[in-house]
Amino acid sequence: MKILVIQQKMIGDVLTSSILFEALRQKYPNAQLDYLINEHTHPVVENNPFIDNFIFFTKEAESSKSALLKLAKSVRKRNYDIVIDVYSKLSSNLITAFSKSKIKISYYKHYSTLFYHHNIKRQQSTDEKIGLAITNRLQLLHPIGIEIKSVKPKIYLTNNEISNGKQFLEKENIDLNKPLFMIGVLGSSDNKTYPFPFMAKIIDTIVEKTKGQILFNYIPKQEAQAKAIYKLCNKTSKKHILFNIFGKSLRDFLAITHHCNAVIGNEGGAINMAKALNIKTFAIYSPWIDKASWNLFEDDNNVSVHLKDYKPELYTKPEKKYKKESSALYQKFTPDLFVDKLEVFLNS
Repeated sequence: MKILVIQQKMIGDVLTSSILFEALRQKYPNAQLDYLINEHTHPVVENNPFIDNFIFFTKEAESSKSALLKLAKSVRKRNYDIVIDVYSKLSSNLITAFSKSKIKISYYKHYSTLFYHHNIKRQQSTDEKIGLAITNRLQLLHPIGIEIKSVKPKIYLTNNEISNGKQFLEKENIDLNKPLFMIGVLGSSDNKTYPFPFMAKIIDTIVEKTKGQILFNYIPKQEAQAKAIYKLCNKTSKKHILFNIFGKSLRDFLAITHHCNAVIGNEGGAINMAKALNIKTFAIYSPWIDKASWNLFEDDNNVSVHLKDYKPELYTKPEKKYKKESSALYQKFTPDLFVDKLEVFLNS
C-alpha cells in the first residue's frame, strides 16, 4: 500500500495536514506514506515518525508548466494506491489526475470533481474545539474507512536540538528561570498584521504584568518593520526586549520557542508551530480571517481574539469578504477590547 498526501504552500497548512499521517499509520501500519509539500515548509514536519518520504513542489514547478508536468509524471511513476489532495488547487489537480491511483480524494469544487473519486464538502461550522481546519481534514479520511475525531499537529524536535536551543539562549544571557515570551510582531502580510502602535501597547502590557524577557519573531527582510514596533514601545519595555536574538533557521526558531513560556501576537505560522510544541499561545486574528477555521484546540492555554468577538455588528457577511477593508477594521480592534483577556492569560 502506497499513499500520497498533497499539501502545498504555507507552513501552517503543511503542519496541520500532517495530522493525516498519524491516522493513516494507525489504519495502515505497513503502508508507505509520502508527503508532497513546498520545500521551505519541510522543517515543521522534519522527523515526523509517521511520514516515510517527502516530495518537494519546487519553485520551478510553481512557475513553469513544463516543470509542473515533469513533477506530475514523476508522481505517476511511483504508483500510489491512494492520493489525498488537501491543497485542491489546479497544480495538485494535475498531479492527482496524472497519478495511477485507484482512490483519489479531495474537497468538493465544481470544476475539479472529475479528477477525484471522492469529493468531500467542507463543513462551515463546528462546535468542536479542534477547529474547522482539523475537522475538514479528518473528513478526507472517511472514504477509506478512517473515522477519527481528533488529532493534534505535532512538531518533533530532537534532544540535541532542544539542548542546543537552551545553550544558545543561555549564551545570550537569557535567564530561563524568568518568564520568556516570543512575540509574533508581524503577520505574513500587511493585512494580517496588527497595527504597530497597538502591538507596542500589547508588549508594554506584557512587560508591565510579568517583567518578562521579550523575543521578537521576524525574518531578516522584516527587520525594519520590527524595529518600528520596538521604537513605539515604552522605555521600560525596551529594556526587556532582546531584539537581535533569533534562530538562523526555522528549526533553530523551533528549538528556541520550545523554551518560551508563551507565544503571543499575530495569528499565523508561529502560533500554529507553538501549539504543535505544546507552548501556550495568545493569538490576535486579522479582521478578515475566519477564526472558526484556525482556532485549533482553543482552551485556557491557547487563547485567541478577533474583532468579531467584540463588535459582531460590523460583520454582515463572511470574514473573507472584508479582506480589502482589513486596514480600517484593524483600527477598530483596539487593545483595550481584549487587554483583560490578555492579563488573565498572563496570570496563568
